Amino acid sequence: MDFLTIAKSKQEAYIKDLNTLVEIESVLDTTTKSDYAPFGLNTRKALDAFLDIAKRDGFDTKDIDGYAGVIEYGKGEETFGILGHLDIVPLGDGWTKDPLKVTYNDGYIFGRGVMDDKGPTMAAYYALKIIRELNIPLKKRVMLIAGCAEETSMSCMNYYKEHAEIPQMGFVPDADFPVIYGEKGGLHLELQSKCNTVLKKMIAGMAPNIVIEKADAYVDAINEKQKAEFAYYCKANGLQGSIFYEDSMVRVHMEGKAAHAAMPYLGKNAALHLFNFIGCSYDDAYCKELYEILHDWMGIPVGIHVEGTYMSCLTMNVGLVHIENGNQSITLDIRYPNDTDGNTIYETFNKHLSSLASKMDILCKKDSKPLFVNPDSTLVHSLMNVYQKYTKDMVSQPKTIGGGTYARKFENFVSFGPERPMEKLKTDQYVGGCHQKDEGILLDHLIEAIAIYADAIVTLCSEYENA
Repeated sequence: MDFLTIAKSKQEAYIKDLNTLVEIESVLDTTTKSDYAPFGLNTRKALDAFLDIAKRDGFDTKDIDGYAGVIEYGKGEETFGILGHLDIVPLGDGWTKDPLKVTYNDGYIFGRGVMDDKGPTMAAYYALKIIRELNIPLKKRVMLIAGCAEETSMSCMNYYKEHAEIPQMGFVPDADFPVIYGEKGGLHLELQSKCNTVLKKMIAGMAPNIVIEKADAYVDAINEKQKAEFAYYCKANGLQGSIFYEDSMVRVHMEGKAAHAAMPYLGKNAALHLFNFIGCSYDDAYCKELYEILHDWMGIPVGIHVEGTYMSCLTMNVGLVHIENGNQSITLDIRYPNDTDGNTIYETFNKHLSSLASKMDILCKKDSKPLFVNPDSTLVHSLMNVYQKYTKDMVSQPKTIGGGTYARKFENFVSFGPERPMEKLKTDQYVGGCHQKDEGILLDHLIEAIAIYADAIVTLCSEYENA
């Protein structure tokens, strides 16, 4: 079956349907949540739009109370799942393209969600649509499940597991090719304190899983020497900074670089740099200690560093800062390999805090266990064979990642595309990654992903082996 030729013939329709989803700013909004819209009005709109597309094409659909939607095809006792998500991270600043529109330029498409995860979810949908149109008989019932809160808590999948049918195996189109059989655990820790500090106010960060790109520190005053030190600090660290006088306070503004929390080393955390500057220039003990324990993305200063056998090292990101009215809260996003566990990390971190002059309490806000599927399983081998068939990439091997996907919520699930390994940019324009400005992906790769996903479904679910 020539799935790639068929997928290419669907390109215009695919982009049109994807744009329908991208136009909806489906960020978590608790101010508009209600019954059947547990994550806000816009995620509800995105779910409705996705299910309406499926109904238009003749699929059976289910609405799991606004937490997720299900598109089904095929019959049988055995089930195969594909898990995508329709929510997005906040848009952020600095876009050169419209974040709420699919823009095509020099081979790439741009828009919030084209890579994470509306584009890949729609690619999986089009794969199923092609199979349905060709009337390929399946021995397993395929369930394409689209959740609405992957970027925040994954509580949509917790609800789904309690109220709907759980597929027996499957994949998640929300990461990298070739096949991801392991994902680090995800731990959110919150540092709370009421320490004396010159820092009067600081509210920074869009979500725990994003490196803080911009931050503002409010202090009572700044002298000429400190201004010079700030200018030197910014220049020495390759950062942009500004100083503003607002009412009775001074706002010290820092601009870093956003990145996914799974790879904090790719970003520059503006909040951490402000802690460092304020701590040194103002001789502020609280800011000094914060920077001391948090600046290292491997967690070495607090003793939580771990080198994983399969999953590489632990990573730590400062994702949210809320300092106001004498109360301080810092939220950390920690990704850990399956060689350790969340409780060990918590206890080790807490023990180190007890040795500091600044009194901080630590709370565990979330602990998502690592995912690990045997890399020698039929599922992994079958998906690898399909990937190699289309890409001719015989070098890349199954791997593990620091990011977290829905795969960790189900048994016998792996992540499968759509990003290509070792991919070199094929344009001179800036192309942002997941959670970054100008989020983009090569259109040809998404179209090829449609073919790969269709072939994978047929390979694992059909009544005959796909040639």
